[in-house]
Amino acid sequence: MTTVEIEYCVPCGHLDRAQDLQEELLTTFGRDLESVALVTEDGGTFRVHVDDELVFDVDEEGYDADAIVDRVRDRL
Repeated sequence: MTTVEIEYCVPCGHLDRAQDLQEELLTTFGRDLESVALVTEDGGTFRVHVDDELVFDVDEEGYDADAIVDRVRDRL
């Protein structure tokens, strides 16, 4: 089964974005995912890993939930 980790910066206020993305992934993929975990970080972090593979880093590109969902889909 596939696991997803969403690392987000707590001081930056990214919790809402992380929760929204978590809900979108669970709604879209449901039982195809083993888990979608929220992992607290700092320093402006917002990264998404699928089975320990980095698929999104806000430091490298702008946030786009649809693109992230597509990248998770590609790994299922």
